[in-house]
This record gives sequence, C-alpha cells and structure tokens, in this order.
Amino acid sequence: MLVNGKWTADWQPIQAKDAAGGFVRQTSTFRNWVTADGRPGPTGAGGFPAEAGRYRLYVALICPWASRTLAARALMGLEDAIPVTVVDPVLGAQGWRFGPAAPMRDEEIDATWMHEIYTAADPAVNGRATVPVLWDRTRRTIVNNESADILRMLGDGFRSLAAHPVDLYPEPLRADIDALSERIYPALNNGVYRAGFASTQGAYEAAYRDVFAMLDDLEARLSGTGPYLFGAALTETDIRLFVTLVRFDAAYHGLFKCNRRRLADYAQLSAYLDRLMAVPALAGTVSIDHIKRGYYGIGSLNPNGIVPLGPDLPFPDKAAAFPGT
Repeated sequence: MLVNGKWTADWQPIQAKDAAGGFVRQTSTFRNWVTADGRPGPTGAGGFPAEAGRYRLYVALICPWASRTLAARALMGLEDAIPVTVVDPVLGAQGWRFGPAAPMRDEEIDATWMHEIYTAADPAVNGRATVPVLWDRTRRTIVNNESADILRMLGDGFRSLAAHPVDLYPEPLRADIDALSERIYPALNNGVYRAGFASTQGAYEAAYRDVFAMLDDLEARLSGTGPYLFGAALTETDIRLFVTLVRFDAAYHGLFKCNRRRLADYAQLSAYLDRLMAVPALAGTVSIDHIKRGYYGIGSLNPNGIVPLGPDLPFPDKAAAFPGT
C-alpha cells in the first residue's frame, strides 16, 4: 500500500470491505486519456496525443482487467505502436514486480516494483499499484490505470495507428453495449472477486448467487444469438466477458469457491468460449500457467502455495509472444 508515495505495508488482496464483509475494489487513480489529437478525453486533462512508440502498457497475464487491454491492443493491431511489459504472475510483498516474466528491472525508470512506476508519476500517490497501466514515455507519467478507459481508448484514440482498426464500440450498439457491460461487471467480472474475497458467509453467498444468476442469463442469451453477444459483431463486451470466462474453471471455480457449476457444464458458454479462443488476438493473451500460479499464489487464500495440476482444459497456453510465459 502506498501512503503519500511511500510503500508502507505488505501487499494484501483485500483492499477494503463494506459493513456486511463484502469486498470493495479500489477506485482507479489516473484517469487521463490518449486521444487522436491530444485533446482531453471524458475525464482528466489533455496533452496525450496518439503517437507510435510514445506509450507503454504494463500488464499481468493473470489479471483479467489487464488482459482486456491486451486483447484490444491485439485486435486493433497495435502491437508495433504500443510496447508491453508483463509483470511476474505471483504478487510479492510489495505487489507486482518486474521479473522473471519481464526484465528484472523495468526499462522505463529502472524500477523493480510496479509501485515505483506510480510514485514516479505522482510522488504523493496513495493506494495500491494495480495493472493495467498506460505510461507516457515522453512525459514520464501514468496516463491511465483504469482498464475500462484503456480498453475504450485503444479502440478509439489509437485508431489512426491501428493495423486493422476493428470497431469494438459501434455507434448503433453503444447503448446496448453499455447496458450489458454494466450488468456483467458487478455480478460476474467483479462478482467472482466478491465471492473469493468475502469476509463473511452472507457476503460470499450474495456474490455466489450473483455470479451464477449472470452465467445462467448469459447461457440463455447465447442460445438465441451468436456467434457473439451482439450477433455477428465482436464488441468490447465480448472482451470483458472473455477474460472472466477463460479463468473460471482454472481459478474461480476452486479457489474463489464459485463451485455450483464449472463453465464446462454450460453448453452455450463453453461453445462461445471456444469461438473466442479461435480468434488468435484473444487466444494470444491467455496464459493458464500465469493464471494458476498467480491466483494460487495468493497466500491468504492458499497458504501452502500449492498449484493444482488440473483442470483439463480444451485449450493450451497461447501467450507465447510474451517473455517468461
């Protein structure tokens, strides 16, 4: 935890909890946007124009939020324009660290820990040093550390640099995309964390019910549409759902106690995940090895650090493009 820019305590998975013992996620700190011409985006200040090579994306392959941004980067064909640093999958005493999945020290500011990137951007910053982070190599500061913002700006602000600029947020579907994403996030994307990090039985059971109610709804939805959530168009909502589904049987079913059903027990959702894994840009962001080592490395949930050999999944690791995978 950073307090006024100083690391003060060992990393803990529980950021905060409400009166009922429910998991409360930290609000993102940096909310500027990269835009085509450097004008301000929906939040924050301007001065961040889209330029090839100017920005670096920091991610963890274990992390679904970070993997959202990797997926958009790959789908848009922005690999040459935006370099990536992958942190180690196992959180250390000071949070995310560089190495061995990345060089042992960060190449931008010669940091060892992700929290050093945060204090370089703001010497008085408070809170946790999370990923993803979009770093401005010219101004030497963090542009944004909110995955939903970065996902959106990769599809919009960086469009002129994209090798194959697909439209992940098409105008005719925007209201529907926003509405469905706003349902999926609290119930499922964050719902699995609310279950896994609940500190009371009641908070766990409420989250558990939300997770499976949402999975049941999505199973029904996919039986009447396809191949994606909005028919033929792959949108940012598919990316948001994909990153949770691909981790479900490997981590959330066991470690997070979301065990009413496996994803493999849902016919439509399993087929949908297979279709998404057939998209190379999405499959290339998935490292089951990082996912299992990272989640099962959370000491408060798995004190002995034993990583399960299973489950048998219908797809192998695909993230071979990244160092250390």
